[in-house]
Amino acid sequence: IYVWTHDSIFLGEDGPTHQAIEHLAALRAIPNLHVVRPADAAETAVGWSHAINRTEGPTALVLTRQGLPAPDVAPSHDAIRRGGYIRREGTDVVVVATGSEVAVAEGAARILASDLSVRVVSMTCVEEFLAQPDSYRSDILGDGVPVFTLEAASTFGWSAITHAPGRAIGIDHFGASAPADVLAERYGFTPEAVAETIRNALA
Repeated sequence: IYVWTHDSIFLGEDGPTHQAIEHLAALRAIPNLHVVRPADAAETAVGWSHAINRTEGPTALVLTRQGLPAPDVAPSHDAIRRGGYIRREGTDVVVVATGSEVAVAEGAARILASDLSVRVVSMTCVEEFLAQPDSYRSDILGDGVPVFTLEAASTFGWSAITHAPGRAIGIDHFGASAPADVLAERYGFTPEAVAETIRNALA
């Protein structure tokens, strides 16, 4: 079991070359490694339970440094265990997010609510989600609707989840040396910026 922090560009005060934009994609490329990136305390607890009970391979928990809001409704532990689950219901578009970006996706969904019904999916473990039956994955991601992904890291690997005109929202270059909120604003990881990206992609 591995437990890591410093999971995204939001540790930017350490300098742009310390920003772990490539680490999540690199870890997910390792065969039989489960990579868990939780968004809150419940997801962290379930991730730890998954790690200590998994006997067929290693598990990595990748935790954020910054404080995260608690969800309005505590998620079901059974749902979390399946690797991806619906945090907010919606029918027009799906935003799949991980870790600290789940709250950003929920904020964007609230901004877009007057125009679009946005489903937010928290994907705690891509490997576990892709191992689920086709019927479950279809229920979570919808059928034929645009699917965006949101992660403050490299977009590499997310093509297995996105569905056009949705796309991967991330960062494929190193960032800058600045506080986390400044970096979020500059590189488009605020609810307002994500909402605008979705609007533009669907226009």
